[in-house]
Order: sequence, then structure tokens, then C-alpha cells
Amino acid sequence: MPALANALNWAVILGYFERNPVEVERLASDLIELSTRHHFAYWLAIGTIYRGWARSTSGDLAAGIASIEDGMEQFRTIGSRTGGMLLRAEALHLSDRTLEAIEATREAEALAERQEERWWSAELHRLRGVFLTAIGADEVQIEAAFCAAIRIAREQKSISLATRAEATYGEYRRQKASASGESGFRLSLC
Repeated sequence: MPALANALNWAVILGYFERNPVEVERLASDLIELSTRHHFAYWLAIGTIYRGWARSTSGDLAAGIASIEDGMEQFRTIGSRTGGMLLRAEALHLSDRTLEAIEATREAEALAERQEERWWSAELHRLRGVFLTAIGADEVQIEAAFCAAIRIAREQKSISLATRAEATYGEYRRQKASASGESGFRLSLC
């Protein structure tokens, strides 16, 4: 059963990276059911957090954030919280609470540093770039966040995270060029 819980966990993570909230909710619910039945506190917390993300990205923002926070509270006593903090940050942003989302990314980054947990770093910087863009922050800060996401993903040899960060950065540059009336689009290189 622990191997099945681990497999469900990785399937949930893949669903998250594919941005598929329906699949994430289905798999997270399966993980929660299995974890409840077999008393797997670690996997239960993870399933609760991801189900919250799925619900928040599907429009049920209040319940989604509450579920993420509940899972983080469960997780607080048993393991790392970096991933949950990022999912919460994204849900806060979707709830038009972007300043809180930015603060959540700062907290997640500090926690990741303390725990030397680096596998969320690329996504942390990508989300920070999205949030900074949403509040109209300084272009230098926005570019630095996206470039850090791309650099870290490449260093970690994560093709999917690098592609995701590059696509988000490219969209930011396209919107910026469109807003300024530039006729020729040129992607800045990080």
C-alpha cells in the first residue's frame, strides 16, 4: 500500500505540472482515501493539499485555500511544506490576493533554503514572476524571477519545468510588446 500511495503521489504531481485540475482532484481523492484507510499521515497531507489546489483552480477558491491550509497544518508536524506553500500562493493569486501570494513565495523560498529542498525552486521563481507581473512590479524584478526559473530548471535538467518557465516568460514578453505597441517581438535571453 505505501508503494501505491507513492505512485498516486507522483501521478498527482504530474497532473499538477500538466495543469489538469480534474485529474489532480481525482488522483488526490484516491490518495486521500487510501491514506485514510491505511493511516498514512504523510500522503494524506499531500493529497489534501493537491485537492485544495485542484478545487481553487477550478473556481472553488475558498474551499480550495481552506483545504490547502488544512493539508499544510497536517504536514507541519511530519514533513516539508514548500510545495504546499506554493500551491497556496497560486490559490491566493487566483483569489485576487496577489500580495499575499508573493509573501507566500518568500516564505516558501526561505523554507526551501533552510531545508535544502530545491526541487520546487524553478516553479517558485516562475510563480513569483507571474505574481509580480499581476501587480505591475518593476520589469527588472519580473525578468529576474522568470530568468531564475529558467536557469534553475535547466540546471536541474528538468525539460518540462524549463519549457513551462520559458512559455510563461514568452507570454509575458508578448503581452509587454503588445501593450507598448512594438511591432517586432524579440524574446530577451536569460
